Amino acid sequence: MSTQVFISLPTNDLNRSKAFFEGLGWQIQPNFTDENAACILVDENIYVMVLTPTFLATFTDKPIVDPATAIQVQTAVSRESRAAVDELTERALASGGKEPRPAQDLGFMYSRDFEDPDGNHFSAMWMDPKAVEQGPEAFMAGQNEGA
Repeated sequence: MSTQVFISLPTNDLNRSKAFFEGLGWQIQPNFTDENAACILVDENIYVMVLTPTFLATFTDKPIVDPATAIQVQTAVSRESRAAVDELTERALASGGKEPRPAQDLGFMYSRDFEDPDGNHFSAMWMDPKAVEQGPEAFMAGQNEGA
């Protein structure tokens, strides 16, 4: 069995949260969804679990962060192109999310951040495959040699 990744995030409105993630084109997994939590399939082995704060508290002794006022984690999801980064971000905005800062274009990497309606932070990003292979510094050095 391959490794699966489950990212657990708090939500104050489970139905609103489910609608938001469905608006991104991600799928609710009904076998692991109830009045306390929703399991959202992002990709083959990646899931976002949105949980009510009371239910999330059953998994930890630490306080639950309010994502509207503090960040605990930024979840980055890669996309296959710059256009796909823009498409996912626009879907997030159309589904009730917000874009907390301008796009970041580093040449070899392009990203846009968005927050779900609760304030949980995501980043959609694309990186030039050559930069992934070579590393960003080597890639940019090669780009500068041709200039």
